[in-house]
Amino acid sequence: MRIGILAVQGAFKEHANILEKLSVESFEIRKRQDIERDCDGIILPGGESTVMGKLIKELEIFDVLKEKIENKIPVFGTCAGMILLASQIEDSKTVHFGTLPVIVKRNAYGRQLGSFRTEQKMENIGVIPMEFIRAPYVKEVKDGVKVLATVERHIVAVQYENQLATAFHPELTGNTSVHEYFLEIIKKRNKFINKI
Repeated sequence: MRIGILAVQGAFKEHANILEKLSVESFEIRKRQDIERDCDGIILPGGESTVMGKLIKELEIFDVLKEKIENKIPVFGTCAGMILLASQIEDSKTVHFGTLPVIVKRNAYGRQLGSFRTEQKMENIGVIPMEFIRAPYVKEVKDGVKVLATVERHIVAVQYENQLATAFHPELTGNTSVHEYFLEIIKKRNKFINKI
């Protein structure tokens, strides 16, 4: 199994470290040739979504990446990665990939709670540490989106088909559970493809 990690900005190295812990090969996506490599899944890390959205277009990564996501390659977006996937960003006309049918609120916790850590339950996993850094949350989900976790009545983790998104940073906690869940999504997809 091999995972491509978007590495134009943000916390991409931490994701690679978690995958290494799980003995999973990964590579950085920095230019068009990288995204054209074969991989089983893609991680869109945290960072600054506006900057990331601009860079992936300038580096000619956007179209290929969007096509792969639309063709159901498993993708895992954390924090800014969730914003890149969202079909709508509250109070903004900007849409990046638009493949995840949710409305996301950016910097949702304000400055006072800009960064915080908690432990909460995530569906199919159990109680895990959650690290929030100027995080968004999901304000509304559309048909087919499964809510996996909430914190103080705010949706912070969702799944839609092969897309997994969290408002928090599991890669910063040392806990591998959410990445393991993502790897299970990949394994199920690979089994399905092998049956065809």
